[in-house]
Amino acid sequence: MFQSARLKLTAWYVLIIMLISIGFSVTVYKSLTFELERAARMPPSPPPPTGDIHHAPRIPPPPRIDPAVVEEMKKRIMFGLFVINLLILGSAGGGGYFLAGRTLKPIKEMFDEQNRFITDASHELRTPLTALKTSTEVALRDFNFTPEEAKELLRDNLEEINNLQSLSDGLLRLAQFEKVDSGFHFSQISLNEAILKAQGEVKVLAKEKGIAIKVPDSDYTLEADRNSIVELIVILLDNAIKYSPNNSEIAILSRKSDPFIVIDVKDQGIGVDSDDIPRIFDRFYRAVESRSKSMASGYGLGLSIAKKIVDAHNGSITVESVHGKGTTFTIRIPARKYR
Repeated sequence: MFQSARLKLTAWYVLIIMLISIGFSVTVYKSLTFELERAARMPPSPPPPTGDIHHAPRIPPPPRIDPAVVEEMKKRIMFGLFVINLLILGSAGGGGYFLAGRTLKPIKEMFDEQNRFITDASHELRTPLTALKTSTEVALRDFNFTPEEAKELLRDNLEEINNLQSLSDGLLRLAQFEKVDSGFHFSQISLNEAILKAQGEVKVLAKEKGIAIKVPDSDYTLEADRNSIVELIVILLDNAIKYSPNNSEIAILSRKSDPFIVIDVKDQGIGVDSDDIPRIFDRFYRAVESRSKSMASGYGLGLSIAKKIVDAHNGSITVESVHGKGTTFTIRIPARKYR
């Protein structure tokens, strides 16, 4: 489809350029031939002046051009303009094809991204829906289904429904970042307040595994969207808790490195293989790589959302990890929003 669009756009480029070139060539041809014909129509040279020929000014007679020469020059001009237009046609075709590709490239990338988004979402939705359908069908066929088994089935179905809700919320959040206006409200915020709020939201999860979360003593002010910064830190803390052993520690460090505020989130978890780091922010990556969900629940949307939040603040996020020892996420966000 995009190849066809590229060829059509190239054709339009060539058509516009050739119309301009041909129009210019016609104008040049008419101007030159008019001058040639005017020179050919000039009257013959006047007779030499009488009287004192020694003091009379010598005026050269105007040149006359043979009509056959005029026709020959017209043909040469036409041939030259034809060759020039052929060269312009070839250059316009090649250049137009290249420029059409550059013009359509962002549209193609966006279209491919949307297709991947739909494909990934459909694949992830199919798994819990299939589980719900299968368990319900089995229960309907079992005539000896007891009330206790029915309650267990409902509990399992409710868990799958909660997973579906979590997935849909994540997909909607990701879709929000594709809009020109993501709904962010930038203001001066306290980084420590955002960190403490995020810590409070994951406190229950950390307590279940006996994990201590160490927060920084120093505080910095930055121009950012408070809710999204809290969400960013919650995502990183939640990820660290999932992959950290019991009774371990997660440390949040902050520092200023003009013009950025730098935030480090360090855990003592299982780490990430070096081959996986380039893809760690891809949508559904964790879910794709570990379908059994034996290590942790979720759909692999959290880090993708975190990357979108950082990008929306014109910042960067990097990962350093040692397999079996821990992982450090480093976030750099400008202290002031770029105008």
